[in-house]
Amino acid sequence: MTSPSALSQLKTLTTVVADTGDFERMREFQPQDATTNPSLILKAAQQSNYQALVRSVKQAHPDIKPTALVDYILVAFGLEILQIVPGRVSTEVDARLSFDTNATIAKARHLIELYESHGIDRKRVLIKLAATWEGIAAAKELESQGIHCNVTLLFSLIQAAASGAANATLISPFVGRITDWYKAKLGSNWSDVNHGGANDPSVSSVRRIFHYYKHFGIKTEIMGASFRNTSQILELAGCDLLTISPELLAELQSSNAPIEKKLNAANAQAALQAEGIAPLKLDESSFRLQLNNDAMATEKLAEGIRNFCIDTEKLEALLQE
Repeated sequence: MTSPSALSQLKTLTTVVADTGDFERMREFQPQDATTNPSLILKAAQQSNYQALVRSVKQAHPDIKPTALVDYILVAFGLEILQIVPGRVSTEVDARLSFDTNATIAKARHLIELYESHGIDRKRVLIKLAATWEGIAAAKELESQGIHCNVTLLFSLIQAAASGAANATLISPFVGRITDWYKAKLGSNWSDVNHGGANDPSVSSVRRIFHYYKHFGIKTEIMGASFRNTSQILELAGCDLLTISPELLAELQSSNAPIEKKLNAANAQAALQAEGIAPLKLDESSFRLQLNNDAMATEKLAEGIRNFCIDTEKLEALLQE
């Protein structure tokens, strides 16, 4: 009898989400949910098999400028994805609004209206917002209106704690980008033996957030994201959700290695005590200071917003053509 694939085993421990705008590749992995972002949609929109979809959106809205047309493209991909996954799709607000709470709220409402105009229940859509103070404030207001949010570009416990206090439906700690930062920082001193696996600083970061949420009874879901390898994924088996690229999903599908649950809520109190972690102060000035004092989180948040802005502008240019 053939052993179940690593992917099948992982699905018994964690909700598996597809991290791609390439909805044709999703079918083979049967994920519960799917996530997109401007970079993933740009990549998909440039592929020949999605040209017809892009053209149809442009033809349906001939008088709309590219900046506004991007929203229709994002939703068009989301609608296709929702025909494949039984759960939710995450659609991102324009990253250029990351420091404007009111504009973020308006954009989120617009995206939800577009989905609802196609008969999609808002419960099946997560609006992605950057984990800035302004983005988290927008998430709090949107959640109070029944618009569910995925707080993304999240690299630190303070961002996670503030998102939980805002009653965000879900957060996306970015695993691989944390590893990238520490690898660059350590340079030749980085060792996969000493700094990989369970000791990977990105794995430690998500584990800390998991323990904080579970110990303090925070209901917000945790979805590890932006993985660089399957080792990072397997070290977070037991996390609420994990969003994984098609390439890494394929790698897990082709493996029959046994998988064990690594994250357990029963360990939360002891883990926090061992690290000396108490409830964090979450007013605006405390949030900004704690984030500022975390060089990695500050730099990766800024970099992530910049890159999403660049790719949104590239998508606009593509639509202009």
